Amino acid sequence: MTVKSASRRKHRGRLILLLPVLLLAAFLFGLARFASNIPTQSEKPGESVDAVVVWTGGSGRLDQGLKLLEEERAERLFVSGVYHGVEVDELLEVAARNPEELRCCIELGYAAGNTRENAQETGEWARHNELRSLRLVTAAYHMPRSLLELRRAIPGVEILAEPVFPDAFRQEDWRWRARSLALLMNEYAKYLIASVRRPLPLTDEAGAEGTRP
Repeated sequence: MTVKSASRRKHRGRLILLLPVLLLAAFLFGLARFASNIPTQSEKPGESVDAVVVWTGGSGRLDQGLKLLEEERAERLFVSGVYHGVEVDELLEVAARNPEELRCCIELGYAAGNTRENAQETGEWARHNELRSLRLVTAAYHMPRSLLELRRAIPGVEILAEPVFPDAFRQEDWRWRARSLALLMNEYAKYLIASVRRPLPLTDEAGAEGTRP
């Protein structure tokens, strides 16, 4: 083996050893940027929309959606990812709301079992009702991926972010809290996958049964 070929092998070996470090650095840099894009407040809080959309799966989401409906910030509320068999009155009772006041303005979707399917189900509902603007209620850390998926599903529809802030994620100091850091890293990884994945085809039909995402 010549000195030149040995030097090249040594150089390649260093690059191979360095690659995981570079990938980790890129991931951490992207994670920090992702965290900086997590919303800290409602988008255009005084603006009314055609409908409020709640994606089930976390604390505070349904309450916030109902609050917006009660405040007449929208004429209707759509809840995506509801357990099959659950009805509007049951949700309102759990949320300690009067069914007689709100039942007429709420629709439920049962076809979604994850975020991507939430977007598909919501998109089908929005197109069916010819809506031009929505306010999406979900957890703050979940909002970037949710907006990505929903804007793919219904391009041209204005979508405003209405984040809720669950206790499981401490946005102000996520770097120093193991639970918040793990939650954010998991969500960022899912966001990266969603970014490169092909969108689901637009359809007008939803499945007959869904689960909580």
